[in-house]
Amino acid sequence: MREIQLLEVQQKITMEARGEMDKSQREYYLRQQLKAIQQELGEGSELAEEVTAFREKLAKMKVPDEPLVEIERNLKKLERMHPDSSETAVTRTYLEWMTELPWGVQTEDNLDLKQAQAVLDEDHFGLAKIKDRLLEFLAVRKLKPDLRGTILCFVGPPGVGKTSLGKSIARALGRKYSRISLGGVHDESEIRGHRRTYVGAMPGRIVQALHQVKSMNPVIMLDEVDKIGRDMRGDPSAALLEVLDPEQNHTFRDHYLNVPLDLSQVLFLANANELEPIHPAFKDRMEIIYLSSYTLEEKLGIAEQHLIPKQLEKHGVTRKQVAIPKAALKTIITGYTREAGLRQLEREIGAICRKVARRVAENTLKKKLTLDDKSIHELLGPVKLLQDERLKAPRVGVVTGLAWTAVGGDVLFVEALRMPGKGLLTLTGQLGDVMKESAQAALSYIRSRGEAFQIDPEVFQKQDIHVHFPEGAIPKDGPSAGLAIATVLLSVLKGVPVRNTLAMTGEIDLRGEALAIGGLKEKSLAALRVGIKDILIPHANQKDLEEIDPELRKQLRFHPVKHVEEVFEFALVGWKRPEQAKPATKPRGRIKPRSQR
Repeated sequence: MREIQLLEVQQKITMEARGEMDKSQREYYLRQQLKAIQQELGEGSELAEEVTAFREKLAKMKVPDEPLVEIERNLKKLERMHPDSSETAVTRTYLEWMTELPWGVQTEDNLDLKQAQAVLDEDHFGLAKIKDRLLEFLAVRKLKPDLRGTILCFVGPPGVGKTSLGKSIARALGRKYSRISLGGVHDESEIRGHRRTYVGAMPGRIVQALHQVKSMNPVIMLDEVDKIGRDMRGDPSAALLEVLDPEQNHTFRDHYLNVPLDLSQVLFLANANELEPIHPAFKDRMEIIYLSSYTLEEKLGIAEQHLIPKQLEKHGVTRKQVAIPKAALKTIITGYTREAGLRQLEREIGAICRKVARRVAENTLKKKLTLDDKSIHELLGPVKLLQDERLKAPRVGVVTGLAWTAVGGDVLFVEALRMPGKGLLTLTGQLGDVMKESAQAALSYIRSRGEAFQIDPEVFQKQDIHVHFPEGAIPKDGPSAGLAIATVLLSVLKGVPVRNTLAMTGEIDLRGEALAIGGLKEKSLAALRVGIKDILIPHANQKDLEEIDPELRKQLRFHPVKHVEEVFEFALVGWKRPEQAKPATKPRGRIKPRSQR
């Protein structure tokens, strides 16, 4: 019985092995037949042809050692694959990316400083400090060609030319240019690439930019870096740390390529509207360059040199058909736009060109149209921006403050009134915690000096004060409204009007000291746009006046103050500063202990 069982097992194994061999032989025979049929039809050799094409392309490229080993490994793998398998498609796509990257391809830098200066002046009006910084970069590059890239970040309001400045830098250097928009990106794979674990995997934006421009040393503009998102799929800002670090980016490893990529020759530029949302470590790797709002003279110059010719050409209108003199341009800027940049001004000029183009097409334009106030009114409608009523005469309980926003400076009115009540302070206007604390500090200081200001103490017990910031739909916060709030409180408590030709910015502490603020140039331009020439600033901000253009300083009068009572002297009509309270006298001699009395 044991021998019979043993023979049965041996027979079973032999039959199974023979069956597998028969099956393999059958499949091999059928595959060979299929191969022969495809050869007769001239089909089926595409995969071999692709491998040959990849090898020919590879022979003409200067691929570094590690990527070359990876490409060879995948080519051998592709040769053994079945043409119809999904893995073949993934490997083929990978090899296409690897062999189409510009390995070792670089454009030669144009280091002629005079030509670079001419290019920058041709493309941009003004921006002297930024042009000087770029020419310094070129000068150092000329003396030390192996200098690792410096990352410049342009920060400023919309429409001031941050993105177009990147194009000018690329043109001045003679490099290829690519822009990567990061607004709303919240997936780390957008930067580092997707891993090759599924069919739809792709490299990251950096590799795609190099593939697009066919150069390993382009200028890459990282657009809107302050609007990068973050969620469970990772933090793109953290992924960019390696990309932007000159000490690390020569071995940047994309998840899709999985080989080191040298980014040290790439000139990275970034732009943002504000610095606060940017990751601190990300911010630390960049050199910040601020682009502020344009003055009226700068807008006139840019419009005459760039905007008007661009819009005339865009709409098919010539200078023989329409003329926009400087006076008309000034009317458009002051009456129809109130912005830090130039986008709205360009839209208004475009609207004029469209209406002229229609008249030309309809043959109703009999002679050349030279714009004046009347024709501007006909083309653009009534003036959109009139002088605010609150600026026409001094008023009690209305102060003109200045604010900084991500889209430039703005004028911020502070209004107050008092009414019978229980001594409450009401704040409205969608204020943040910082501004609420400023209001409390201002009221506390005025109450502490109530006797010197000759304010009846019962006012603080039997009267309510309401402080309001108009345009309540807009959130407001920041440490620069303390002086304005203190002034409006004293104005309403004493019934003294506030000068309408004056604007102020600055924070206050409990001792009444004026504390420093930021964004002085933006705020100054905002005051100038509404016709205010006198600006009260904290004494500590005098150093910031050097950053303001001399032409702008000539048009404005800055009054530095150290204490809030100096602000009251400037701002309140007919106000005289009371004498400071005398310090308490020190006790004479040493107080004896009770036991020695």
